[in-house]
Amino acid sequence: MEETEVKKADIAIIGTGPAGISAAVTAAARGKSLLLFGSSELSPKLTKAHQINNLPGFYGKSGSEIASAFKYHLDSLHIEITDKRITGIYDMGENFTLLSGQESFEVQSVIIATGVDFGKPLPGEKEYLGRGVSYCATCDAMLYKGKEVAVIAYSKSEEKEADFLSDVCSKVYYIPLYKDPVTVSRKIEIIRDKPVEITGGGMKAEHLVLESQTIDPSCTFILRESVAPSTLLEGIKMDGSHIAVDRSLKTSFSGVFAAGDVTGIPYQYAKALGEGNVAALSAAAYIDRKKK
Repeated sequence: MEETEVKKADIAIIGTGPAGISAAVTAAARGKSLLLFGSSELSPKLTKAHQINNLPGFYGKSGSEIASAFKYHLDSLHIEITDKRITGIYDMGENFTLLSGQESFEVQSVIIATGVDFGKPLPGEKEYLGRGVSYCATCDAMLYKGKEVAVIAYSKSEEKEADFLSDVCSKVYYIPLYKDPVTVSRKIEIIRDKPVEITGGGMKAEHLVLESQTIDPSCTFILRESVAPSTLLEGIKMDGSHIAVDRSLKTSFSGVFAAGDVTGIPYQYAKALGEGNVAALSAAAYIDRKKK
């Protein structure tokens, strides 16, 4: 079997909110090759904002207008968004490997700008991750071809992932945890219920327990906007539910930086943009020191 070529870059930026966009623009200005992971729609929190009045230069603008300006900036610098959900970061010593399903990426430095919309893990979620629990439908769908699966979706943007699964799997249960109307394939069974826990026998998840019923999918796909930092990079030092950083936005891992809401309050666009800039400068300086 032919091996898939591993994509390489100087810096990986995970997240396409204000912090991730700012980091990408700064990294490009510093002449670093980069991989920007996230959504072409940028951040739902930003795009759904009716009006933003506390970001200098954008008074009275809607979130969608600001997002359009961000996209224009990225396009002008020829920065592409890689629409992949990163589920793991691994420190390999000389570099870092990032995983998205069966696909891997190799970089010298990482900037985590995932925000705080990763939710509280369900009981059993971490225990069975990779063994009947997945964070990426398009990545792992073929592992469950012809089988029944469940999708726990935290935002409407995940509907396309459920539709993709419905073409591969024998049945898809869709549990939306958002208020927007659900528009998915007619083949999908929508369940309006609250997940309670994931249970199993030994090595594999077997049951998804909801408040009013229990279902038995071969895999439960938990689709949040981002993966919790402690799951994304095992062993990273946390400050409560946020990543602990110093003034250069360095984390407890050399070569890994964090920016935006994921580093703590205040959850403000101006703060996120500034931290994205600082994190990218720190990452660029780290790479330059390594080369010397």
